[in-house]
Amino acid sequence: MKLYGLNQTRVFAERLGAELRVPLAPHEERDFEDGEFKIRPLDSVRRERVFVCQSLAADRVGTINDKLVRLLVFCGALKDAGAAEVTAIVPYLAYARKDKRSKLRDPVTTSYVARMFEAAGVDAVATIDVHNVAAFENAFRCRKESLEAADTFAAHFAPQAGSAGRVVALSPDAGGVGRARVFAAALGARLGRDVDLAFLEKQRSEGRVSGALFAGDVRDALVVIYDDMISTGGTIARAAAACAERGARVVHAAATHALLAGDAVRTLNGAPVDSLVVMNTVPRIDERAAGLRADWHVLDCAPLFARAVERWSGEVA
Repeated sequence: MKLYGLNQTRVFAERLGAELRVPLAPHEERDFEDGEFKIRPLDSVRRERVFVCQSLAADRVGTINDKLVRLLVFCGALKDAGAAEVTAIVPYLAYARKDKRSKLRDPVTTSYVARMFEAAGVDAVATIDVHNVAAFENAFRCRKESLEAADTFAAHFAPQAGSAGRVVALSPDAGGVGRARVFAAALGARLGRDVDLAFLEKQRSEGRVSGALFAGDVRDALVVIYDDMISTGGTIARAAAACAERGARVVHAAATHALLAGDAVRTLNGAPVDSLVVMNTVPRIDERAAGLRADWHVLDCAPLFARAVERWSGEVA
């Protein structure tokens, strides 16, 4: 087995390597003056099972598209060099939200990205808390797995929820109720009692969010708003305000992917959020969260990916 971490996701790849007790294999990334690049492994990969880490979240060192193309080119180079199997470890999978047509002639971008992976020769893709698991599984015809972070979040919240009286897991939109239910079950198992569910209606069209239905009782409860990602912060802020209006005692926010784009920090600073808990699926979270007034914590998802890699490595290729 060989493990590679592309330069833009090297910190996470090193964490994964530490969990697996496998050093990162050497590779070369060379940028040219015209914006093109070359990327290749520096040792033999013939007949090897290879794992490549690259998170597809934009930051100051690369756009989503640059990171995606680098990953695809490197995977193609590995296959050309004789790798027996190439697995892409993608902690944050970009373009996963546009998984259906909501307007006439809309693109189904998730499907197109999946075809790019397959065209590059990728044999398997592993990510975590993808936006729509069913759409992800339908789009990718290669082997695929979306890991779940619910139990890791439950382990974080269990100590403070243990003496909190009523605890409610809230999905900030109806489409995420299944995800919140899994988290509620994981937290309830650790607490030895039931965790209630609630959700807020959300409809988005042309950048505008609407919907006022609130299902569930959060009065005097510790509420954990549970979602797959925080992008602009508007969804979390809207849900937190709705909880505060209905008498929630404490409101925490938990999301796997901390994109924190645009004015997200300012938006969250104006919301009644006591803490924000995310995972290290995107690079440079400290820069993204700079100026955030609420307590914030970053949980490590490398152990989850390490167990998946060990499981896959133990199976016959």
